Amino acid sequence: MRYVCCIILSLIFTSYISAEVQFVDATTAAGIDFQHVDGRTGEKYLIETLGSGALFFDFDLDGHLDLYIVNATRIPPPIDDKSVQTEAFPQNRLYRNNGDGTFTDVTRQAGVGDTGYGVGCAAADINNDGYPEIYVTNFGQNRLYYNNGDGTFTDITQKAEVGDARWGTSCAFLDYDLDGDLDLYVVNYMKFSIAENRWWETRGIRTYCSPTDQIAGSHFVSEPDILYRNNGDTTFTDVTQNAGISHRALGLAVAVGDYDNDGYPDIHIANDMEADQFYRNNGDATFTETADLTGTGYDGNGFPGSGMGSAFGDYDNDGYLDLVVSNASALPVILYQNESATFFTDVSFISGIGAVTLPYFKWAVEFFDYNNDGLLDLFVANGHLQENISLFSDSTYPQADLLFRNTRQQDGTYRFTDTSAEVGLTQLPKQVSRGAAFGDYDNDGDIDIFLNNSNQPAVLLRNDGGNSKHWLTVQLIGTQRNVSGIGTKVFVKAGDLSLFREVRSGASYLSQSDLRVHFGLGENATIDTLEIRWQSGHSDQFSNLKSNQILRVKEAHGLMLQ
Repeated sequence: MRYVCCIILSLIFTSYISAEVQFVDATTAAGIDFQHVDGRTGEKYLIETLGSGALFFDFDLDGHLDLYIVNATRIPPPIDDKSVQTEAFPQNRLYRNNGDGTFTDVTRQAGVGDTGYGVGCAAADINNDGYPEIYVTNFGQNRLYYNNGDGTFTDITQKAEVGDARWGTSCAFLDYDLDGDLDLYVVNYMKFSIAENRWWETRGIRTYCSPTDQIAGSHFVSEPDILYRNNGDTTFTDVTQNAGISHRALGLAVAVGDYDNDGYPDIHIANDMEADQFYRNNGDATFTETADLTGTGYDGNGFPGSGMGSAFGDYDNDGYLDLVVSNASALPVILYQNESATFFTDVSFISGIGAVTLPYFKWAVEFFDYNNDGLLDLFVANGHLQENISLFSDSTYPQADLLFRNTRQQDGTYRFTDTSAEVGLTQLPKQVSRGAAFGDYDNDGDIDIFLNNSNQPAVLLRNDGGNSKHWLTVQLIGTQRNVSGIGTKVFVKAGDLSLFREVRSGASYLSQSDLRVHFGLGENATIDTLEIRWQSGHSDQFSNLKSNQILRVKEAHGLMLQ
């Protein structure tokens, strides 16, 4: 009888744990009907493999997160001409948040339906008028859409001089020189020609070729990235060489963050099948590549990965940004622990992430506190590159995504546990995930996930139950320029929690998440102190605040409730 009771209690406890937070497919209910199209033809063009990104942002400043989704198109892509910007071709989509859990497609009215072969995106206010612009990378000319402030956008790519026509991937806005105007970093992949594409044959089956084999013996070469300095008049200047951004690699992801807390944003680049780069900001408008010095170019055994996605986040709450990098299959997600800005240590396996992630082909990766307990957890988006992989391997093309819960151990270390089944991810249909964006689209206090899947319908995962613990969301509005607040540091103390976030643009993989910073507060109903350190050098401090609210903080002007 005691044995039976133990089983019943165990089942009740397990049910309680799994029901605490669930990620629910809310795509149809939210009115999102986006279908990604990569133009695959059976010829195995390498451009078909990378997928596309998405971003959460508030383009109309109504306090609700809107959604911009990047699409690819047919192969060969349509001619870059205004006459072909029609609904006859797959196009990027802008969904306006209605404030009731649903979205409306406003792409046509807004004028942002680019029909290029889209890859990545980011958004920020480039002219400090309060309204965020959209930047899109393509296989082909990139696009910059200026926000007119009336629900419409204007393509100012040519005027702004940011229409590079190489194979762009991820991108991010940052104020690298602290002049108050947001600059732009664009990651590039490789030179590629549809006419000279190569492929492999595996057991007589045509498959996608490795990018290094595309390069070998041909004119294909990896491409350098681009750093654009904002001139303050909605135009940009290419300062890549002058700034010391000198590498040429198969770049896929960019993560921006001030890893050494000197006030200047640093840059990590995840490279495919090559060592990653880590650029330390020298504070004089130049960078020094420090991957070897910081230990972030290779794993703990000295081997380069096959970097797909990357993100900064303080997972151990020590006030320093740690780094996570996703990799292809047979390689782990690498978690780099920041050792007080001196160097990083690979803790992938001892943290519980390495072994679990080895079998998966991993893309978007991001830190976020899904259960509001005050610790940053980790999400990994998965999906194989070869759509016919099951014909010659035990792997599958669609794969389950992963969520790891972060917990603090008695010895003071932090360990991640695979909680994908508990939160319902393994019960969802497997997808071929690529880009992912994170944000509280329904403003209920917990973070939701949007996934742009390769050549499949997109998925919006609503977080149900994450707000059972206390939380705080802070929107930063700069007044001494840099209105988007990118690079601003936010510190929260609540009970025994000391938390730190940094406002950042593009991360994850080809995507950008909500610029508002979110704090899980656990059982703490009161915030003891909230400190905001703006990149201008100004600081704002507040005390004794209530939890479970969205605060808008205007630099040097105080708090405003949303």
